[in-house]
Amino acid sequence: MSRRVAREVALRSLYQIDVGRSKPERALEYNVQELALPKEYVPFAERLVQGVLTHVQSIDAIIRENAANWSLERMARTDRNILRMAIYELLYVDDVPGSVTINEAVELAKTYGDADSGRFVNGILGNVLRRYAPAK
Repeated sequence: MSRRVAREVALRSLYQIDVGRSKPERALEYNVQELALPKEYVPFAERLVQGVLTHVQSIDAIIRENAANWSLERMARTDRNILRMAIYELLYVDDVPGSVTINEAVELAKTYGDADSGRFVNGILGNVLRRYAPAK
């Protein structure tokens, strides 16, 4: 359950970085405190944020390839950051099954996105899992 909160911390931090140009360390610190993330899960949240920031160009290219008729700029920022985080996790985090990553991303999309966000995120991540993610 706390990895779920860690993902929420990471998403909120990525959104703040994307929208408000916050520094990653400050965004993480604020959201860790705001959501009372247990200390043992902070490294997971940090890994997600830093991983997305490190690989954002290649992740965005994957999103573009799999989001038919949607430009990155046209996507809701929440959906875009959920996709970035989940794609990072699918490609670079070996200890989480792809189905878990997708389920967690869809739940975040339902919470933070609009009525269609869950289906949108699920469709793109399903394609990414089939095309790019190594079998875990």
